[in-house]
Amino acid sequence: MMNQPSRLEFGSIVGERYRIIRTLGSGGMSRVFMAEDLKLPGKHWAVKESIADPKIMKIVRTEAEMLISLSHPRLPRIVDFFEYPSSGAVYLVMDYIEGITLEAYMRGYQGYIPQEQIIPLALQVLDVLDYLHTRQLPVIYRDLKPANIMLTPEMEFKLIDFGIARSYKSELDQDTIKLGTVGSAAPEQYGTGQTDARSDLYSLGALLLYLCTGGKYSEWTAGVEGYIRGELPRHLIPIIRKLLRHHPEERFQSAEEVIGELRRSADFQSAQPGKSMSNASMDYAGTRVVAVLGVSSGSGATHTAIAVSHYLARRTHSVALVELHSTAKAFARLQEVVEGIPVGQASSSRRFEVDGVHYWRQTSRADVISLLGGSYRFIVLDLGNGQDNERLEEFLRADYPLVVGSGAEWRVQDITGLARSLQRHPQHKWNYCLPLASSEAVRRLRKELEHDKVFALPFHSDPFEQDDEMDQVLDELFRGVITDTRKKRFGFLKRQH
Repeated sequence: MMNQPSRLEFGSIVGERYRIIRTLGSGGMSRVFMAEDLKLPGKHWAVKESIADPKIMKIVRTEAEMLISLSHPRLPRIVDFFEYPSSGAVYLVMDYIEGITLEAYMRGYQGYIPQEQIIPLALQVLDVLDYLHTRQLPVIYRDLKPANIMLTPEMEFKLIDFGIARSYKSELDQDTIKLGTVGSAAPEQYGTGQTDARSDLYSLGALLLYLCTGGKYSEWTAGVEGYIRGELPRHLIPIIRKLLRHHPEERFQSAEEVIGELRRSADFQSAQPGKSMSNASMDYAGTRVVAVLGVSSGSGATHTAIAVSHYLARRTHSVALVELHSTAKAFARLQEVVEGIPVGQASSSRRFEVDGVHYWRQTSRADVISLLGGSYRFIVLDLGNGQDNERLEEFLRADYPLVVGSGAEWRVQDITGLARSLQRHPQHKWNYCLPLASSEAVRRLRKELEHDKVFALPFHSDPFEQDDEMDQVLDELFRGVITDTRKKRFGFLKRQH
């Protein structure tokens, strides 16, 4: 509630034109009323009342003039301004926007906003932030939060409160007034520096995390990974993590930069059925997930995941290979060899390294979410042949899903069976890998699946080492995805001898 009593009540007239009808809402610094226009019958406006300290009335007037100069479809038009110095009352008259706040929407829908609407909403927010930040005198909003976002019946977004917006002044080291909502405001809004465009981007990260955790979190704290909704696009997580960096220089530096990253990610995610991945390059910033799923026991999923990881690492990309299974033993045995650990004696660390690839053994989904916020360019998930809900979800939402099935003629039907069992899910991104398959088996499977991304994998005894034939296949599989900048090769097995 506003600390001081309102000067307005039902029937009060502001500026000899706007008659108060009812209260729309209130906060710590202001109240908002609906008012009818006495000169334009039937027209309604929102009137925001603030009680300002007379000492800062000049600042309030300057800010009001700045807001009146703005014009953007996602901002309410501010059409009038009245001030009463004797009482400290200030009134802004602006568009009345029909709808509910995002905060109220989340409460009414049990903390759920459809996942397909999150990125469009983020792009709408970024559109208006880009407009504000690129004014000749940049405008910093400083209070981006669910209560200040109005959703129209068409699910379009409007910013509705400019109570603490300010013009950015390059000669200042710090803000003279530290304001913002705890949990949504950037650290520098609490006295560590002057707010700028990157402060609003931090708040955008807080808003996205709020949406992705069903309204439970707006700060990246311990354990938050476990509350991120499972069906959300993976590429959102590293974007949110970067937006929420404590130091402004570590965040995205402009709204335009975030828009570019979201659009590139969305374009990749929504590649059309039948479209070659060569036309959807992944050669941009952010962590990308490759998920390797075997259709049956012994199909070679782990062997393929290792080969793919070292192939990517040889092209100078930072790679994590994750064993997404709490009871798997393959990586534990490998770690024993790499670190010289006695057989059966587990290492205290679940991470070890081979030729630049970081191996993570027996990893959980929450661990994967943490890794997505790190510096890896690629995360390869070894899902084994398990099709439990958790691993299947990770496969379905990976940026680059790989199905590994036996190349034997009599086992090819295992792959078609998997495809049919999951036919309700989009499969245009899937890639099928058949170790030791004949060209005829590949041709027949492509025809049966009506899918051109089916590859025969050659004999490759050492997945840690480079092999020309395997590289040719992987070059084709990842065409347009990575740049070909190869680094010196090392042999894992040779070093062990």
